Amino acid sequence: MKKKKQVLVACGAGIATSTIVNKALEEICKENHIDCDIIQIKITEVGSYVDSADLLISTTIVQQEYPFPVINARAFLTGIGLDEAKKEILEELKK
Repeated sequence: MKKKKQVLVACGAGIATSTIVNKALEEICKENHIDCDIIQIKITEVGSYVDSADLLISTTIVQQEYPFPVINARAFLTGIGLDEAKKEILEELKK
């Protein structure tokens, strides 16, 4: 059985913009019957999840390299490139 993915949703404070992305991600998962753990955090907290996370979706600039894919989620705030961002997220979740 495939292990449940752990997805980090991060922004600067872990409150405002990550909440928008978190809700959109929940909808993407529901529509595509994908079961994953979504954890909403501050970008500064990513380091504590290095050993367990499978994906980072961030509305802020990510300054570091991580052992998992990082997807820029600003499209959820601007609407520009939103379909592409959703497609990229979905592709990672299905791996």
